[in-house]
Amino acid sequence: MDRRPGSARQKTGVGERDFVSLGIALAAVILFVGTAGVVLPALFKAWNGEAASPDVALTNALLLNVALILLGWQRYKSLSAELKVRRKSEEEARRLADIDHLTGCFNRRSFTTLLGDRLTHLERREHALAAIALDLDNFKQVNDLYGHQAGDEVLRNTADRIDRLLPDGAILARLGGDEFVCVVPYHPEVPDRVDQLTARMTEQVARPVKCGTATIDITISIGIASSRQLDDMRNGTTSAQSLMHKADIAMYHAKKQGKNRFYWFEPSMENELRFRNELEAGIRRGIVNGEFRPYYEQQIDLETGRIVGFEMLARWESPEMGLVGPDIFIPIAEDIAVIGEMSERLIAQAFQDALAWDASLTLSVNISPVQMRDPWFAQKLLKLLVQHNFPANRLVIEITESCLLENVGMVRSMITSLRNQGVHISLDDFGTGYSSLAQLRSLPFDNLKIDRAFIAELKNEENGAKLVDAILAMSDGLKLPVTAEGIENEIILETLKRMGKMKGQGYHYGRPEPAADVLRRLEKQDLLAKDLPANVTEVDFGKRQPGREGGTRAV
Repeated sequence: MDRRPGSARQKTGVGERDFVSLGIALAAVILFVGTAGVVLPALFKAWNGEAASPDVALTNALLLNVALILLGWQRYKSLSAELKVRRKSEEEARRLADIDHLTGCFNRRSFTTLLGDRLTHLERREHALAAIALDLDNFKQVNDLYGHQAGDEVLRNTADRIDRLLPDGAILARLGGDEFVCVVPYHPEVPDRVDQLTARMTEQVARPVKCGTATIDITISIGIASSRQLDDMRNGTTSAQSLMHKADIAMYHAKKQGKNRFYWFEPSMENELRFRNELEAGIRRGIVNGEFRPYYEQQIDLETGRIVGFEMLARWESPEMGLVGPDIFIPIAEDIAVIGEMSERLIAQAFQDALAWDASLTLSVNISPVQMRDPWFAQKLLKLLVQHNFPANRLVIEITESCLLENVGMVRSMITSLRNQGVHISLDDFGTGYSSLAQLRSLPFDNLKIDRAFIAELKNEENGAKLVDAILAMSDGLKLPVTAEGIENEIILETLKRMGKMKGQGYHYGRPEPAADVLRRLEKQDLLAKDLPANVTEVDFGKRQPGREGGTRAV
């Protein structure tokens, strides 16, 4: 059975005729028969010399009848052929309106109608329908790397592979972009067959696609919803859209769980998606309303115990949810492409806050991998430095090892540009990514930050100390200063002190604080700027609320 309408052809009969032309021709035939019965015998006798010539009027009438018959029949045949062509064109137009021209699958409109009809006539107890939503993972990269022609080839190939796996009675549609959906009939007591089908889909689609000289690897995320999960199946397209929506939710859940897998829809997924949408809307509002605030975590010289700088961390002071940690909102901000705007606002505020600190104190700022994909990031950052008159040599940019995987050339260019202006560059969370010694030697880093996971092991594991020792030995060889993050107690602190000179930070020295608390702390240690900026007064020391605990991951 054909699951796609691309090759379907419906028989097209003539159906309609020009009955007026046909009626004239028939009337002319009847008149011809009557006239010929009189004229033709007279003509025959006249030719044989047996009688006078027939009446001229009757003879002309006979000739006129012949002409009418010929003209009427010709007109009838012409109009019939024209109607046949028109009918075929209309049916082809309707067929084309129901399909996706690239893949030959049904499109969203026709699929929704077909699914609605099937749900309406479905016997709930004896049969069920599974809506399977499929989305290609990272398909945008295929278009970006290989071009849209290669992307189209991948889509056609994917549709063919899925179509070959579908059983009789299934329907396949392309909803748009890289989204597909199919509906498969199954028995409610054996849903495992749907699991087996989707497992084969993930395997088949994952096979490399040859496109010219390129070999393209692609995977799919799949969500499944059953018609038995619908409250009412009798509402036609409304029921169809509801079932497709549930399958979509399950598919997005599969993507969130790591992609290249499938999940059946569960009601909790819908609640999770609704909360996610609320967070997205809240983040967008929060950026406009200035709800995202810079908090600061102390960085200490372990040998002297003196504050040498602060790391800026993002906190969301939401009117509805209270203080929200960055581990919740940063991934979402990256997904919805607002991390750049959010970070720039926070950095601008941090520059303004740090101008009130002693000139010896540094400001460390984490940069998202998403921001490092922006070729204009370095220029934007330097522009902020100039606008706020903040010394470049007091700024430390922290990037994670994952940034190095995406585009080392662009990262190297950005790092070089920033360092040429005096900005310091630190490699954050060292040891958890994939940076190599060759990259550390070729990229001009000024500092390494040992990930807190390794530092936490110092309190009770000898192997942890050996690993940190190895990192310190390597940093000494590369002449890179080290910062240890995640110092939680005195035991870890004393262990690190014995290992060598370095900076450190962690909750042992205090939780991240808002700017007003930092000013009070620095005032006690005589570490305020000698000439406070005009916008910083004594009122600023108490007008903000004390810092509240939150997450530790930075922007």
